[in-house]
Amino acid sequence: MRSLSILLLFTGFLSFAQINKGEAGADLKPTRIYNSEGVKIASFDFNSLEPILHKNDDTIYVINFWATWCLPCVKELPYFEQINKKYRNKNVKVILVSIDMPKKVESALIPFVKKKKLESEIIHLDDPDANAWIEKVDKSWSGSIPATIIYNSKTRKFYERSFTFEELEKEVLTTINK
Repeated sequence: MRSLSILLLFTGFLSFAQINKGEAGADLKPTRIYNSEGVKIASFDFNSLEPILHKNDDTIYVINFWATWCLPCVKELPYFEQINKKYRNKNVKVILVSIDMPKKVESALIPFVKKKKLESEIIHLDDPDANAWIEKVDKSWSGSIPATIIYNSKTRKFYERSFTFEELEKEVLTTINK
């Protein structure tokens, strides 16, 4: 019985490590991992997600808060994907934080990610107490989406708006060149 428990614990550890390997949230513990249609999405409450918003390394983080039901968000997603592809070798990490309702992850978010073939890291934020965490993301944030943070160890900017590709690239380049 003890051997079986150790085997199950070890197997669980390997599954967790494989799902998150190489991602910004690799050192964080999700509250749930959705796995459907070949798409895996880790879900976090805000306290578990918050360290991603404050990493202090040589990477530039582009973190976009969005949802599948938000038309301006959906419109700008291809621009984040372009930034992810164009600058991934320049220490730029794009993380798309979906705030879709938990009951919509499997019925809307995962099919959307698969249909759009999104390649950026996608994290689901499942924390219904938005009034408690919105201000922790940025004191100026009203809570509307799309919203984006671009930061590195030297600078941090918050945007409560949508971008064109050119506008987004300009902001990323400004951060790269600081």
